[in-house]
Amino acid sequence: MTTDIQQPPAEFADRVHHLEESLHGEGVSLRSVTKHYGSVVAVENITLDIPAGSYCCLLGPSGCGKTTTLRMIAGHEAITSGDLYIGDQRVNPLPPAKRNTAMVFQSYALFPHKTVWDNVDFGLKMRKVALRDRIERVDEVLEVLGLSHLAKRKPSMLSGGQQQRVALARALVTRPNVLLLDEPLSALDENLRVKTRGELRKLQRQFKMTFIQVTHAQDEAFSLSDQIVVMDRGRIDQVGTPQSIFNAPVSQFVARFTGDNNIFSGTVTRTEPNTHGQIIELEVPGLGTLRCRGEYAQPGTSAACCIRSDRMQLQLEATPPANPSYNSLTARISLVEFTGYVTRVSLIIEATGEEILYKTQTTDWLTHPFQEGQQMTLCWSINDCIFLSH
Repeated sequence: MTTDIQQPPAEFADRVHHLEESLHGEGVSLRSVTKHYGSVVAVENITLDIPAGSYCCLLGPSGCGKTTTLRMIAGHEAITSGDLYIGDQRVNPLPPAKRNTAMVFQSYALFPHKTVWDNVDFGLKMRKVALRDRIERVDEVLEVLGLSHLAKRKPSMLSGGQQQRVALARALVTRPNVLLLDEPLSALDENLRVKTRGELRKLQRQFKMTFIQVTHAQDEAFSLSDQIVVMDRGRIDQVGTPQSIFNAPVSQFVARFTGDNNIFSGTVTRTEPNTHGQIIELEVPGLGTLRCRGEYAQPGTSAACCIRSDRMQLQLEATPPANPSYNSLTARISLVEFTGYVTRVSLIIEATGEEILYKTQTTDWLTHPFQEGQQMTLCWSINDCIFLSH
């Protein structure tokens, strides 16, 4: 069932306002949550607070436990141990239908034989909502998401982006407190992904709902999130804003996974107080002493430091300049890759034979006559060099 009546602008505004009023987000809290599949530990002892009305991305490689965590929040997987709260309510024993959450699956899971209107109506129908209320709520959410003109079409007649919006409409029409998204953009091409993630963020802000999304794409997490949770091997490695995750990774895993960071491993030899915390010295085999900033380090322990590839300076000098505020090394250009706005330059460190990456804007790169095979000096400020404890 659908309607072909064209709504005037005033009524459309009323519908948007009504939908905004009917939706609100709840916070989600996990306390020492663990999930076992037999002898396999999928999620191990994670504790996490997701604020109400925020956009949170669970970020990590395949098999890190992010989808299992999402499914436990939804109630599709039972928790082995620990507690899960939505708002103030402990929901461990509650089935999915009693948690007031909704999930948008990676495949969208639309019924191919049903129209858009009937797909969106399905959840309300299963909840035995009265027909008159169903008509009002389905028409309302279709109007707000710009799908009214597609109401009579089947999913096979829609584009990937339109199908994704239908899946969102089906979730929103149930008025959940928490919307769960399992890699909802992975099936879209790059241009549509960028456009659709903007629509997702706009919807989340408009309705002030709690969105929790699983993704393995760093750019997606950075552009969407208020909070990023980086997971590795069933554990949480770092939680923070996109800016803090990008600028201050806490581990070698996070540094490798979330950006083009160059990582140097060594042994802590000395620390000294600094306005940013501490200046930490690492003895790196083949390179000598590198200096970085951090909060705390114990001399004699193994650790590492990292520098973003776009925070380095490339100079055509055979001997690194002596400057206590900078680290430096000599390397030889092995490959130059034009990728559009950015040019990526791979270099081989003379002392160790290891590869290092330098990135710069293509317009800047074209002003230099550097060529593959040239020996260069790479310099970077110790304030841009981040200490990694593990």
